[in-house]
Amino acid sequence: MEKGLFRVKAPLAERLRPRSLDEFVGQRHLLAEGKFLRSVLAKKKLPSLILWGPPGCGKTTLARLLAKEIAASFLSVSAVDAGVKDLRKVLMEAEKLRSLGREAILFIDEIHRFNKAQQDFLLPYVEEGLLTLIGATTENPSFRVIAPLLSRAKVLVLEPLTTEEILIILKRAFEDPRGFGGLKINVEEGVLEILARASEGDARVALNFLEILVTSAEEKEGTLTITKRHLEELSLARPLLYDQSGEEHYNLLSAFHKSLRGSDPDAAVYWMVRMLEAGEDPLVIARRLVAAAAEDVGLADPVALQIALAAKDAVEFLGLPEGELALTQAVIYVALAPKSNAAYKALSLAREDVKKHGALPVPLHLRNPETKLMKELGYGKGYQYPHNFPGGYVPQEYLPEKLKGKRYYHPTDRGREKELSVRLKRLLGAKTK
Repeated sequence: MEKGLFRVKAPLAERLRPRSLDEFVGQRHLLAEGKFLRSVLAKKKLPSLILWGPPGCGKTTLARLLAKEIAASFLSVSAVDAGVKDLRKVLMEAEKLRSLGREAILFIDEIHRFNKAQQDFLLPYVEEGLLTLIGATTENPSFRVIAPLLSRAKVLVLEPLTTEEILIILKRAFEDPRGFGGLKINVEEGVLEILARASEGDARVALNFLEILVTSAEEKEGTLTITKRHLEELSLARPLLYDQSGEEHYNLLSAFHKSLRGSDPDAAVYWMVRMLEAGEDPLVIARRLVAAAAEDVGLADPVALQIALAAKDAVEFLGLPEGELALTQAVIYVALAPKSNAAYKALSLAREDVKKHGALPVPLHLRNPETKLMKELGYGKGYQYPHNFPGGYVPQEYLPEKLKGKRYYHPTDRGREKELSVRLKRLLGAKTK
């Protein structure tokens, strides 16, 4: 038993790396007949590529297999620990290969970790064709890869593996001699399906879980047995995918805000919890909540902004987990509040006119006559003090002459704003008489 399992030092996921594209599982949208990679491989020439996808979807393996398919030398560095000095060595190797008439593929794992200077250093060698670049990243390359390098590479989006695809890989582990082939292992029905679902599309995680199960399984008469009870002992919980400075951060915040705007309290609470469980700063969530209350609820329910701000204060005062309840209450209130972006539109329209017309002069009747000269020039002349009139209102123009009669605020008939709409119509009616 020990000879079969423990003499191999490499992890199961490494031992079972596919040796050809025929063994590769997943990414059919790129590798099926007629799809992009199959088409370019038929010509035995690869463009520079950025492989963007979640962990465990096959980025590194695919890069190796692509190099093998076109008989190119595979040079590899990791952006985690490689510097310009390491890149110089790789480039010298590429020069040697070119002198021998061989093509070089440079694979950079986690290319998003390269800083701008490192990417700038690499750019001219990619441009002149000394090597073909294949970069792998789990983060949106438009955020992390410089535009000149990005424009010279084809970005391929890799997808998480499906449960069915993970099952194929897990079953292969029991058949392949590089894995557990040759060992007598009984697996209770349903175990592999649970493992496949728990891995959430990550083949490496699935194989790591399986290796732990096999190495800790009970042995009786030369046969290993794996049951669901073993799964209960093995924690299958995975850290939630999240990067507080990357795309997933913005994706979840966007989903949260759109759920608030769409008046779906259940979805809004769900996305809030997703972020909190992944370790997001609760004040980041509170700021977005305040923004939604101002932008999307607006004057349809002015109380929403007060509640959102109160939740922010509660989170600052109480911290977590106590502050979560105040945040949840505010999220539900803002989601269910009537919606109006009339104030937001008014702001945008007014800003457009400010940019378009510049510093239009303040009408003379609105200027304060601070000096005798200013009074002689007509400052304040004709201004009517509203409190001297019934209802505290008198029709007069407050906008610059060029914008006379312009409207920016158009209230809706939702929530409290309906009352504002009625009042505004009454005031405008008096103004036109």
